[in-house]
Amino acid sequence: MGTPAAASTFANSPAALGLAEADRLPAPLEQEVRAIYRRSPLYGRRFPLHSEPLQWACYREIPVLTKQEILDRGHTAFFADYAEIERGFAQKKYEYEHTSGSTARPMTVVMEDGWWDAQLKRAYRAHPVLAPYADRPYRKAVLAPIGCSSNLCPYEDHPFPHRYFDGTVYLNLSSDPFVFAEPEWDRIVLELQALKPEVIEGEPVYLSLLARAVKKRRVSVPSVQTVILTYGKASRQHSRRIAEVFPGARQVDLYGSTEAGYIFVGDAFGDNLHVIDGNAFVELVAWRAEQPDVFQINVTTRDREAMPLLRYFTGDIVRRTPTGYRILGRERDLYFSPDGRVVSAFEIDAAMPEKFACWHWSLVQGSDNRWDFQYVADEAAPAGLDLALAAALGPDVRVNLFRRKFIQPAASGKFALLKPLAR
Repeated sequence: MGTPAAASTFANSPAALGLAEADRLPAPLEQEVRAIYRRSPLYGRRFPLHSEPLQWACYREIPVLTKQEILDRGHTAFFADYAEIERGFAQKKYEYEHTSGSTARPMTVVMEDGWWDAQLKRAYRAHPVLAPYADRPYRKAVLAPIGCSSNLCPYEDHPFPHRYFDGTVYLNLSSDPFVFAEPEWDRIVLELQALKPEVIEGEPVYLSLLARAVKKRRVSVPSVQTVILTYGKASRQHSRRIAEVFPGARQVDLYGSTEAGYIFVGDAFGDNLHVIDGNAFVELVAWRAEQPDVFQINVTTRDREAMPLLRYFTGDIVRRTPTGYRILGRERDLYFSPDGRVVSAFEIDAAMPEKFACWHWSLVQGSDNRWDFQYVADEAAPAGLDLALAAALGPDVRVNLFRRKFIQPAASGKFALLKPLAR
């Protein structure tokens, strides 16, 4: 008799997975896998599933799903009869969004009516700071890339009432906060003061520049109790600038994607991110032998009817910490120093001296040993910043400093903090 296959490792709490025999999938996971096979014909075409109880060896034979495969097959491949889905659009039973296309061309994502709100509520309930907002009315302001924050068309100016839905106002009308004219920031700050939101949610760069605009106008918004950093990777510089203008507001890191929903939640820079168990199963896949606590993640969505994802490779890398997890970022945005260390935005933040303050930064590799550090700040960087950054990157590295008025985002409206050369 052969040795039972070892269980795969998951970031979920043991209670979410439940108990199982050594070679068998836990019941909640197996039930979700089989439900996904019933809901979407895509998976049966890719890998037929037997009716016997699932073992780990069989589970790992299910091919990992990538964004590129979804793009190649098309979102219609998830459905047996797409005409029925189109009728559902007309009847408001289904809706669709487009991903921003930060890693590939934009993806169409179909979801059943109510799914996004339900998984957002579960995300709120999974964190003590957000939980009080899950079941009561509250006011929220959102400032993020247009394609991420709403269906609003970025080519039209929508007056204030038409950007206000169920207590939430969507503040921006275009997707590059560095090109907002001063009258545009006047409008945004005025709407923020008028709304008096308890919660501000947004992409960290956008929120950092919002803090700059509020500070420049010498006003305050004392109603803000919570700031949700989402849609993109935050730097400690962003966090500190936001905290200076919205003092006392708790900052929460909410990680997810348009196609998978919200997956992790935790305190910003608290190294305590944990999986939102009701939303997804998160499989941890060993990344490199010399980094035993660093993993790729495959996501399996839960209780989703339209376009459910099974073993979906997000492209993100996470580090396990004593208190939870830290999102290191997209694999393509991580750098390996010559001595074998993984360098992420976290290590670059840590190398910056306390007296350095900026609204945003981007570190771009130009050659094997040369990097350009671009930053937007009110004052020039202190002496020695270039040497501190070079030391964080590894021996024989030179860093050039460039103070900028703006740093251009990708076409999706998103920003990358670390840009190593493609390998």
